[in-house]
Amino acid sequence: MGNAEANPNPSLPISRRTLLQGTGLALGGTALVNGTADAHPPGVPVPGPGSPVRPIPVPEQVPATQGLFQVPGARLWYWDTGGPGEPVVLLHALSGSGESWPYQQRYLARAGYRVIGYSRRGYTNSPVQDPNDPRTGIEDLHDLVDFLGVGKFHVVGVAGGGWYAMDYALNHPDRLHSLVIGACVLQVRERDYQDMVERLRSPEVDALPIHFRELGPSYRAIDPDGVARWLDIHHRAGPDGIVQPRATSLSWAVIERLTVPTLLLWGDADPHTSPPVQRLLAGHFRRVSTVVANECGHNVHWERSDVVNPVLLNFFRANRR
Repeated sequence: MGNAEANPNPSLPISRRTLLQGTGLALGGTALVNGTADAHPPGVPVPGPGSPVRPIPVPEQVPATQGLFQVPGARLWYWDTGGPGEPVVLLHALSGSGESWPYQQRYLARAGYRVIGYSRRGYTNSPVQDPNDPRTGIEDLHDLVDFLGVGKFHVVGVAGGGWYAMDYALNHPDRLHSLVIGACVLQVRERDYQDMVERLRSPEVDALPIHFRELGPSYRAIDPDGVARWLDIHHRAGPDGIVQPRATSLSWAVIERLTVPTLLLWGDADPHTSPPVQRLLAGHFRRVSTVVANECGHNVHWERSDVVNPVLLNFFRANRR
């Protein structure tokens, strides 16, 4: 799965050539993923393009250490699968918490990675002690990885978590092997981008129940149990989650300075970050690969773990230390 020389399209750059190898998927600039890549442990054959969207049971989790880490103004709940593998740090959406990664925790740990997740201040199990001192999100993240003895790592941020993953990559590029951003608007200040994002927003959409806004119609149709599990995590995350400030204001010029290898993931049925939004974003990254999961809404890592997990694995392997 990591042998680039075996790829039938050697004209693609190495980071793009190996990204989807072994998953039955295709990549050509932006890949529309029509099939599924089975969310079994690495080495299990995966279905090819055309496989149907299907319910995916939440797998049993591998053992992980849990704890609370004190930062100024809050305590952060984290979990850590440990081990000598390259670390992967997962940053949850505004609608989730450190509990939002059951599909990735086992899969990546079984592939040999040290997988770490945490709840940002005010979310599940991370109590705020001083609401007047929110700090930046990346200050909390930087303190946490230092506390855990993490050197270089891969960072994955979905939706609101993508803001902090991007912010960290801009301010601490030397600490990252790679950057993954899933279904995130990123809040670039250029007018053309803001206008496009605003055209996707409406009071009618914002008034919908949270699972209608966050989960795609195909997923809601075929997996009511998965919707219920997702809602349970969302409700447990609580109303006190803080949207922390970022250290860097984004512009096209700022994004174009980033040298960290980047993967952009999104779903074709996402009402917030539709494919045109992400294509516009992708055009301003220097080292970028992009994957679109079909029949997928805003929570790409939850709805289409069968697609996302193998893509993450190949991307990490292509950008190892």
